[in-house]
Amino acid sequence: MARITELMVNGQRRQLDADGDCTLLSVLRDELNLTGTKYGCGEGQCGACTVLLDGVPARSCLTPLAEVGQRTVTTIEGVGKEGQLHPLQQAFLDADALQCGYCTSGMLLSALALLRGKPKPSEEDIVHAMNGNICRCGTYRRIITAIQEAAQKMQGASP
Repeated sequence: MARITELMVNGQRRQLDADGDCTLLSVLRDELNLTGTKYGCGEGQCGACTVLLDGVPARSCLTPLAEVGQRTVTTIEGVGKEGQLHPLQQAFLDADALQCGYCTSGMLLSALALLRGKPKPSEEDIVHAMNGNICRCGTYRRIITAIQEAAQKMQGASP
Protein backbone atom coordinates (compact mmCIF):
# COMPACT_ATOMS: atom_id res chain seq x y z
CA MET A 1 0.00 0.00 0.00
CA ALA A 2 1.09 3.57 -0.58
CA ARG A 3 2.79 5.63 2.08
CA ILE A 4 0.77 8.46 3.60
CA THR A 5 2.85 11.52 4.38
CA GLU A 6 0.33 14.13 5.45
CA LEU A 7 -2.96 14.43 7.31
CA MET A 8 -5.12 17.40 8.24
CA VAL A 9 -5.76 16.87 11.95
CA ASN A 10 -7.41 19.37 14.28
CA GLY A 11 -6.93 22.18 11.81
CA GLN A 12 -3.23 21.54 11.23
CA ARG A 13 -1.35 19.74 8.49
CA ARG A 14 0.60 16.99 10.18
CA GLN A 15 3.57 15.30 8.53
CA LEU A 16 4.05 11.57 8.98
CA ASP A 17 5.28 8.50 7.22
CA ALA A 18 2.78 5.66 7.57
CA ASP A 19 1.51 2.77 5.52
CA GLY A 20 -1.95 3.37 4.07
CA ASP A 21 -3.08 0.03 5.52
CA CYS A 22 -2.55 1.25 9.09
CA THR A 23 -5.65 2.26 10.97
CA LEU A 24 -6.30 5.90 11.60
CA LEU A 25 -6.43 5.08 15.32
CA SER A 26 -2.91 3.64 15.37
CA VAL A 27 -1.51 6.60 13.44
CA LEU A 28 -3.22 9.15 15.69
CA ARG A 29 -1.97 7.47 18.85
CA ASP A 30 1.42 6.07 17.82
CA GLU A 31 2.65 8.48 15.15
CA LEU A 32 1.00 11.78 16.09
CA ASN A 33 0.84 11.23 19.88
CA LEU A 34 -2.86 12.16 20.03
CA THR A 35 -3.81 9.69 22.74
CA GLY A 36 -7.25 11.04 23.62
CA THR A 37 -8.77 8.71 21.04
CA LYS A 38 -9.01 5.31 22.72
CA TYR A 39 -8.75 1.72 21.56
CA GLY A 40 -11.82 -0.10 22.85
CA CYS A 41 -13.12 -3.19 21.13
CA GLY A 42 -11.16 -2.91 17.88
CA GLU A 43 -14.32 -3.83 15.96
CA GLY A 44 -16.09 -0.46 15.67
CA GLN A 45 -18.80 -1.48 18.12
CA CYS A 46 -18.00 0.49 21.30
CA GLY A 47 -17.34 4.02 20.01
CA ALA A 48 -14.27 4.72 22.16
CA CYS A 49 -12.23 5.39 19.01
CA THR A 50 -14.71 7.82 17.44
CA VAL A 51 -13.25 10.81 15.61
CA LEU A 52 -14.83 13.18 13.12
CA LEU A 53 -13.98 12.93 9.43
CA ASP A 54 -15.19 16.12 7.78
CA GLY A 55 -17.53 16.51 10.75
CA VAL A 56 -19.02 13.01 10.52
CA PRO A 57 -18.39 10.44 13.29
CA ALA A 58 -16.10 7.61 12.20
CA ARG A 59 -14.64 4.63 14.01
CA SER A 60 -10.90 5.19 13.71
CA CYS A 61 -10.11 1.57 14.67
CA LEU A 62 -11.70 0.44 11.39
CA THR A 63 -10.65 3.33 9.14
CA PRO A 64 -7.60 2.58 6.99
CA LEU A 65 -5.36 5.61 6.74
CA ALA A 66 -5.54 5.45 2.95
CA GLU A 67 -9.30 6.11 3.13
CA VAL A 68 -8.84 9.38 5.01
CA GLY A 69 -7.32 11.14 2.01
CA GLN A 70 -7.76 14.91 2.13
CA ARG A 71 -10.56 14.81 4.69
CA THR A 72 -10.22 16.74 7.92
CA VAL A 73 -9.79 14.68 11.08
CA THR A 74 -11.00 16.05 14.41
CA THR A 75 -9.96 14.33 17.62
CA ILE A 76 -10.83 15.23 21.20
CA GLU A 77 -7.63 17.29 21.33
CA GLY A 78 -9.13 19.59 18.69
CA VAL A 79 -12.45 20.27 20.42
CA GLY A 80 -11.59 22.93 23.03
CA LYS A 81 -9.78 26.20 22.45
CA GLU A 82 -6.37 26.90 23.96
CA GLY A 83 -7.01 26.03 27.57
CA GLN A 84 -10.80 26.46 27.42
CA LEU A 85 -13.28 23.65 27.40
CA HIS A 86 -15.92 23.49 24.69
CA PRO A 87 -19.44 23.98 26.14
CA LEU A 88 -20.10 20.29 25.51
CA GLN A 89 -17.03 19.27 27.51
CA GLN A 90 -18.06 21.59 30.34
CA ALA A 91 -21.59 20.16 30.30
CA PHE A 92 -20.20 16.63 30.64
CA LEU A 93 -18.27 17.78 33.71
CA ASP A 94 -21.19 19.68 35.19
CA ALA A 95 -23.60 16.74 34.73
CA ASP A 96 -21.08 14.17 36.05
CA ALA A 97 -21.52 12.39 32.73
CA LEU A 98 -18.22 10.60 33.02
CA GLN A 99 -16.72 8.29 35.54
CA CYS A 100 -13.74 6.33 34.28
CA GLY A 101 -13.53 8.59 31.21
CA TYR A 102 -12.54 5.89 28.75
CA CYS A 103 -15.57 6.39 26.49
CA THR A 104 -15.72 10.16 26.94
CA SER A 105 -13.75 11.31 23.90
CA GLY A 106 -15.87 9.16 21.57
CA MET A 107 -19.06 10.29 23.32
CA LEU A 108 -18.09 13.94 23.01
CA LEU A 109 -17.26 13.70 19.31
CA SER A 110 -20.49 11.87 18.49
CA ALA A 111 -22.44 14.45 20.49
CA LEU A 112 -20.60 17.33 18.83
CA ALA A 113 -21.50 16.04 15.38
CA LEU A 114 -25.12 15.77 16.50
CA LEU A 115 -25.24 19.33 17.86
CA ARG A 116 -23.59 20.77 14.77
CA GLY A 117 -26.19 19.12 12.56
CA LYS A 118 -29.17 19.53 14.89
CA PRO A 119 -28.66 22.37 17.39
CA LYS A 120 -31.91 21.61 19.24
CA PRO A 121 -32.07 17.82 19.38
CA SER A 122 -34.89 15.95 21.05
CA GLU A 123 -34.08 13.26 23.58
CA GLU A 124 -34.88 10.72 20.87
CA ASP A 125 -32.39 12.43 18.52
CA ILE A 126 -29.72 12.24 21.22
CA VAL A 127 -30.35 8.57 21.95
CA HIS A 128 -30.26 7.76 18.24
CA ALA A 129 -27.03 9.71 17.64
CA MET A 130 -25.30 8.18 20.65
CA ASN A 131 -26.36 4.62 19.82
CA GLY A 132 -23.18 2.58 19.45
CA ASN A 133 -21.19 4.60 21.98
CA ILE A 134 -20.92 2.32 24.98
CA CYS A 135 -20.34 3.57 28.52
CA ARG A 136 -19.29 0.73 30.77
CA CYS A 137 -19.98 2.90 33.82
CA GLY A 138 -23.62 3.32 32.75
CA THR A 139 -23.88 7.11 32.87
CA TYR A 140 -26.30 7.26 29.95
CA ARG A 141 -28.95 9.42 31.66
CA ARG A 142 -26.27 11.95 32.66
CA ILE A 143 -24.81 11.90 29.14
CA ILE A 144 -28.23 12.76 27.71
CA THR A 145 -28.60 15.55 30.30
CA ALA A 146 -25.14 16.90 29.43
CA ILE A 147 -25.94 17.00 25.72
CA GLN A 148 -29.24 18.75 26.40
CA GLU A 149 -27.49 21.33 28.60
CA ALA A 150 -24.75 21.87 26.04
CA ALA A 151 -27.34 22.37 23.31
CA GLN A 152 -28.98 25.10 25.39
CA LYS A 153 -25.64 26.78 26.17
CA MET A 154 -24.56 26.64 22.56
CA GLN A 155 -27.84 28.32 21.61
CA GLY A 156 -27.21 31.05 24.16
CA ALA A 157 -30.02 29.97 26.46
CA SER A 158 -29.62 29.33 30.15
CA PRO A 159 -29.88 25.69 31.21
